[in-house]
Amino acid sequence: MTSTSIFSLIATAATLAALALTAVAADVEEGIESRIKSVDSVCMSGDECAAAPVAAAPAEPRTGAEVYDTKCTTCHGLGVAGAPKMGEASQWGPRAAQGMDTLFDHAWNGFNGMPAKGLCMDCSEDEIRGAIQHMLDNSQ
Repeated sequence: MTSTSIFSLIATAATLAALALTAVAADVEEGIESRIKSVDSVCMSGDECAAAPVAAAPAEPRTGAEVYDTKCTTCHGLGVAGAPKMGEASQWGPRAAQGMDTLFDHAWNGFNGMPAKGLCMDCSEDEIRGAIQHMLDNSQ
């Protein structure tokens, strides 16, 4: 073997070794990054990790009775924390005299012991108005 062939063989071996080490180093670095990445990393819309958005099915508006039965009855069924008890005309009469707009404002924004929306955070304005009307109609 001549010195040129030995040199070519050594150069080829060195090049292959360098390429192999580069590939291994990239894998090692990627592995390290995946192991030390923050567990609270956020997946944003548009990122590969994000799921496709799902459209919510349109919900039918609830009746005043449905809202009352599921959201209002806890306080207004028992008269808790000063809430006017449904069916008690003496408690609802002075409130009804204030008008629907005032009653709605109190229900929507909260008033005295009543939290805003009566904690029905998914209720629409119409549903809150319907619940108020339901209580008024059943408290005369």
